[in-house]
Amino acid sequence: MADLRWVFLRAGGAGSCGPLPDGLVGRSATGSLHRWGASGATVTATARDDSVQLVAGTPRFNVAGEGTGQDAVVADREVRLASGDLVVDSLAMLRERRSAKWRTHPPAVVPLTVAEMDYPLAPAVTAVLQEAVARSDTGYAAADPDLGEAVAGFTGRRWGWEVTPGSVTAVADVGVGVVELLRVLTRPGQAVVISPPVYPPFFTWPAEAGAEVVEVPLTGGDPGDRAGWRLDLPGLRRAFAAGAAVYVLCNPHNPVGRVHTLDELTALVDLARRYQVRLISDEIHAPLVLTGAGFTPLLTVPGASEVAITVLSASKAWNLAGLKCAAIVTGSPAMAAAVQRLPADTRWRVGHLGVLAAVAAYTDDSGWLDQLLTTLDHRRAQLTGLLSTRLPTLRWAPPQAGYLAWLDATAIGTGDVPHGVFLDRARVALEPGLRFGTPGSGHVRLNFATSPEILDQATAAMAHALT
Repeated sequence: MADLRWVFLRAGGAGSCGPLPDGLVGRSATGSLHRWGASGATVTATARDDSVQLVAGTPRFNVAGEGTGQDAVVADREVRLASGDLVVDSLAMLRERRSAKWRTHPPAVVPLTVAEMDYPLAPAVTAVLQEAVARSDTGYAAADPDLGEAVAGFTGRRWGWEVTPGSVTAVADVGVGVVELLRVLTRPGQAVVISPPVYPPFFTWPAEAGAEVVEVPLTGGDPGDRAGWRLDLPGLRRAFAAGAAVYVLCNPHNPVGRVHTLDELTALVDLARRYQVRLISDEIHAPLVLTGAGFTPLLTVPGASEVAITVLSASKAWNLAGLKCAAIVTGSPAMAAAVQRLPADTRWRVGHLGVLAAVAAYTDDSGWLDQLLTTLDHRRAQLTGLLSTRLPTLRWAPPQAGYLAWLDATAIGTGDVPHGVFLDRARVALEPGLRFGTPGSGHVRLNFATSPEILDQATAAMAHALT
């Protein structure tokens, strides 16, 4: 299906639309719902004094005499002229969602918490899901060979990483993939090394596999340090030499947004080979590397394929977490043999709609992902300005990848005090820093994958809470 845009024009606006799928539902500027079923027709529906048009393709509009040549896009109740950014629904419409982000807190709270974006799904993903449901195609997943081919195509185009489609194994999500690999690569009681501050499940995944966690925190982190957060390679050498079995790498690193450099990764691989430590690389945020940084897939580092396995997913970059599909990728017979030891039923735990959505995401050539990255780059710049002017006591290093801001709020308090202040006084929910390990004391994580209006509203409330 062509790139689909929802366009709301005030009375007197003009425009045309291309082919539309049967049964498409739209919401008017007045809030009324309308359904159209005239495929291939130019469709306009009127509600009170507003007209609603749905547009497929690349529309050019004359909006109420404002001129032509710009895409007219709407969020709930107002006409906007897009500047290349993805458009977010109003808070009222977002609160109609039923995911955890919008169900955890009461409506009065603005949630900038879990790594879930407020942007609409990519049109290519929406189309494949609509088509599957229309066919009642909701059975068990059959990921091969489509997922492997899609992953290989995407990694080759995006990063020059040549993946053999047959080396790709579907799993339900990155967490399931990591835990199942730890069960294969460790014995009970062996050490699994992680580097906090890090995604909270890193602390519990080893225990699921019967292993013990050893922490080697990242170094740096002072916003004035030009090098930023980075791997503690001397600390990792000591942990590896002490007998660690596996190191679980987060690259790009959640929550700090660090993209580890080729030199760092090369040194990490050298240490792993020297001490016979296996590496599992969580690269779920890799498609979200922003302007100013470049991503190095671990398996492209010389020697890495002999000791490393990568787990990746479309869930973060395309908002597909609830559909349950990730991919394990190997680059050598030795690591492929480890994956072959996963439970046979692993394949049946993958979501069929997740596979369809992931394949659509990885093969989409519409430019949607680049539009998302442009949008996130703009929100990162906006947040930089808002923090500087409204919340100067919060310190941070803008992330190189993703849409998560790791904020040093120790000027407010230690532990999870800052989280409580912003939740109780500002009614803004952020992720509490201690969830990411001891280095998270006095920190909060803010999700800026939302609209400029919501980000403005949230930071204004946060600033008011400190007065």
